Amino acid sequence: MASEEHQRNPLPFEPTKKRSKSAKNSAKSPDTEQKPDKQPKPKKAENKLPEIAKKSNKPANKSPEPGKKSAQAGKLTTKEMAIPKVVSDRMARRMALFCGIPTFLGMATFVVSYIVKTNDWFKLPNVVVLLVSIGFFGLGVIGLSYGLLSTSWDEERVGSKLGWQELGINWGRMVSAWRSNKQSRNYE
Repeated sequence: MASEEHQRNPLPFEPTKKRSKSAKNSAKSPDTEQKPDKQPKPKKAENKLPEIAKKSNKPANKSPEPGKKSAQAGKLTTKEMAIPKVVSDRMARRMALFCGIPTFLGMATFVVSYIVKTNDWFKLPNVVVLLVSIGFFGLGVIGLSYGLLSTSWDEERVGSKLGWQELGINWGRMVSAWRSNKQSRNYE
């Protein structure tokens, strides 16, 4: 599974990994470091923006071009981080299906139990109605997660009907993102 992660291409809306602070600090040479008592005071935030614009030879108020990283500290724009419409529509359809059916059955449990009780077909304990409805609503919550993770996150590829392969791929992507986030927090 680890070899599959190295071979896959990143998605267009998938953020790239950030450099750790320790890598930045090791890039500095000891000659350029100043003594702690003679370090300059940090400038105000409003003064940093024109400096960045001067270095990049772009006006400070110009937004970055779509598909390119902004000049400010490698932050991603909202357009770069957005999920493509094709993929989000696919996710919405799957989540509606895998969550909608169990949720409908959870609500139908109350209607069916009311009909059974009012017609005296058989004795139905209230606990059974409660447990069955909670079970269906729980399946609805699980269906939301499954619908999201079983969708193909690649714009060109639709994926299978049940989405078993996509679930494995997307779960692996999520776990690797959690691990890299945890590692970057440990370096800070």
